Amino acid sequence: MNMAIRVHETGGPGKLCWEEVNIAQPGVGDALIRHTAIGLNFIDIYFREGAYPPPHLPFILGMEAAGVVEAVGRGVTEVSVGDRVAYAGGPIGAYCEQRLYPAERLVKLPDAIDDVTAAAMMLQGLTAQYLLRRTYSVKPGDVILFHAAAGGVGSIACQWAKHLGATVIGTVGSNEKADYVAGLGCDYPIIYTQDDFVPRVKEITAGTGVPVVYDSVGKDTFMKSLDCLRKLGLMVSFGQSSGAVEPIEPSILSKKGSLYLTRPTLFDYIDKRSDLVASASELFDVLESGAVKIDVRQTYALQDVARAHEDLTARRTTGATVLIPGLARREGDLVASHDRDA
Repeated sequence: MNMAIRVHETGGPGKLCWEEVNIAQPGVGDALIRHTAIGLNFIDIYFREGAYPPPHLPFILGMEAAGVVEAVGRGVTEVSVGDRVAYAGGPIGAYCEQRLYPAERLVKLPDAIDDVTAAAMMLQGLTAQYLLRRTYSVKPGDVILFHAAAGGVGSIACQWAKHLGATVIGTVGSNEKADYVAGLGCDYPIIYTQDDFVPRVKEITAGTGVPVVYDSVGKDTFMKSLDCLRKLGLMVSFGQSSGAVEPIEPSILSKKGSLYLTRPTLFDYIDKRSDLVASASELFDVLESGAVKIDVRQTYALQDVARAHEDLTARRTTGATVLIPGLARREGDLVASHDRDA
């Protein structure tokens, strides 16, 4: 029996259904994966709510996981039965006990990285990698602004940017989170509920502004983020946890200092297997060196995913969150159940 969390219609957490699904034998190029840990990310919220259109209905949520290869189809050379592996990105469908996945999109895990850490770091860690190393290559002496610094991507990025020699300014929502990110290398935590981050950034940079802003919040922070940039600065808008950014006139970018704007996604940066492997290798290296640590602050049973979504949306989480197949549910944490085939 293979259980999964499926969505038959988009909407709130109540649309998450715990049900049995059929699974076929691996086809050409496929690997059958038994999941041991599954990552939770804001992109899952976007798909559940319908902000990002699902590939079809019903569908299984989830963009990253770690597990063990149980079987492989014809032509598979990238992995073997028994390999510990992880993945991030499409095809969507990680919220399940077992699944088929394209073998060319899997990466083998080093012995030093456990499954829970791997599931927590793949999507967020690879996102931090492309943001800091490719979208804008952070250099020693750079002063950067990273919104949602206490979140999954932010907590990794703070450590990594500090390792690269940057001065890190990070916005957070509480004193507790400010203390948390300070321990990760954030030099200037700004509690956005108490302070306007624009004048603080200008104060920290002696009025110059920063060369890059990393913004996954979206609607609530976008325009102010532009005001934090120095001339020719880069605005990296890579999420919308507060809602979609309203359309803007391109002339605003010139008026604010000939700014650059990009809306990147991880999936374009790891579209080629060679890029995926290189990015994952760099991520594994900074973890194994101790420069970056993955802080898994919350674990939930896979069946408790509705509560996990609620906690993530309400910003009650810090660091990374992982769903564990087979973990006992907490009392009262039941999701809807349907008896339908995949």
